[in-house]
Amino acid sequence: MKIVKAAMIGDVIGVPGLETLEEKLPALIKEQNIDFVTVNGENAADGFGMTEENFRRIIAAGADVITSGNHIWEKREFWHILETERCMLRPANYPSGSQTSQSISGSGYACIDKKGISWIVINLQGRELMTPIDCPFQCFERLIRMLEGRASDNHPLMENDGDSVTSSFPLVLIDFHAESSREKEALAYYIDGRATLIAGTHTHVQTADERILPNGSAYITDLGMTGNINSVIGMNPSICLDRARKQVLYHMETAEVEGIGCMQGIIAEIDAHTGKVISIKRI
Repeated sequence: MKIVKAAMIGDVIGVPGLETLEEKLPALIKEQNIDFVTVNGENAADGFGMTEENFRRIIAAGADVITSGNHIWEKREFWHILETERCMLRPANYPSGSQTSQSISGSGYACIDKKGISWIVINLQGRELMTPIDCPFQCFERLIRMLEGRASDNHPLMENDGDSVTSSFPLVLIDFHAESSREKEALAYYIDGRATLIAGTHTHVQTADERILPNGSAYITDLGMTGNINSVIGMNPSICLDRARKQVLYHMETAEVEGIGCMQGIIAEIDAHTGKVISIKRI
């Protein structure tokens, strides 16, 4: 049995999040012998979107793949990074375009080979209480068909008859960027047994429901955030309070750099031969 460890880190919020990630992620990788890391970076640029500098800093801190969500489009000058960097993802279920309209920038999945293990990272976005883009359930099925050439009939991405797996295959990590806990859990049960990890992002509030589902996939409703814990979801508390009390859409700002930096997420131990998760714990 070959055991590998994967870490998935919650949304990086502004400068406090970047500095916290740079301080804590390299130490975590070393101390826990982490083999593969995903980081959600869509809020790295002052809470909204990303810049090329943000991208470089997150990769330098130890991320193998950076996932995102609805805010990834905030900085148009960043779109070329989506086109040129295979480890920078946007949600796969944004409309792909047609014969009369150009497809949007970037990719919703990445296939990375590292230390003899093949990893597939898929980025999806929810629709409940968010922009009603393409169905994440159907998008996942389309990706299965597209990726099936990389796998045997026993690959967990594929429907199978329950026979035991006799060969190694890529390990599949999913960042489901969604508002609704119900939608996140529903997708997790839909995918259970066909992916290794299914982790929610977007709410910036870490949930305490990490678990291994009946068919062997690990799940958590939300990874949480990386940033100043003395905040409202990483943002300036006084501005958030004014928005809530006065119902005026004041411009949001990240919390002050001075504060308690917190990096949240999960670590999972995985049997690389079967793709089954042995354990999952919160960071």
